[in-house]
Amino acid sequence: MSMIPCAARRPVLPPARGFSLVELTLVLVIIGLLISSLIPPLSAQIDQRNHNETQQQLAEIREALIGFAVANGRLPRPATSLADGSEKSTSCSPDTACTGFIPWATLGVKKTDAWNKMIGYSVTPAYANSVFTLSTPGSKKVQTRDSSGATSYLIGASGSCSTSSPCAPAVIYSFGKNNWGISADGSAIADSSLTNTDEDTNAAASTVFFSRDQSNVATGGEFDDIVTWIPPYVLFNRMIAAGKLP
Repeated sequence: MSMIPCAARRPVLPPARGFSLVELTLVLVIIGLLISSLIPPLSAQIDQRNHNETQQQLAEIREALIGFAVANGRLPRPATSLADGSEKSTSCSPDTACTGFIPWATLGVKKTDAWNKMIGYSVTPAYANSVFTLSTPGSKKVQTRDSSGATSYLIGASGSCSTSSPCAPAVIYSFGKNNWGISADGSAIADSSLTNTDEDTNAAASTVFFSRDQSNVATGGEFDDIVTWIPPYVLFNRMIAAGKLP
């Protein structure tokens, strides 16, 4: 009697059933919905991270500017050009000529913000062209808007700068993610809005700037610029502590 091999006695299994085209389509649709639901929160997180990174960068630049003043008795002039990060070798005057890019090579700082835009810098001529004193007036004013859209001054005031209403010696700023600015390769960023009046002000400013949050769109328009400045009393105190003033 012949023996039947064990393999021959194994039951024959039905062929594996694959996904149908309809099932695969349904799976892809579900995955797409899940991914699309994650994109807005992720995009918002990236924007906030870039905003925070740029704020920190501007704060570090402000410290570098104050350090330059402590060492040299004056603030640096803007960068020579888009490609040359050393400060201008000749005096800059008036304020429009003292407005440009941060002199990154002179200060040893990064020249672009988190969106790869060149960081702006506007300095009072009297602070950049010679040694300043406690009585040297600044020329930079910074405005903001309240919840109703009304403007007020964060530093400076309407009219001339004075001891009672001092202006800032210098302003450092980023044009943010959207609208205006110059990329590191020299490309001008288009202004894609017709209503961003406060951003338009900053793009052309040399003495009066805007700094506010992104609300009040109806009044000042879209706004994501990041603006900081050197308060005169902070600069003076650091100079006094270093023995460079009074």
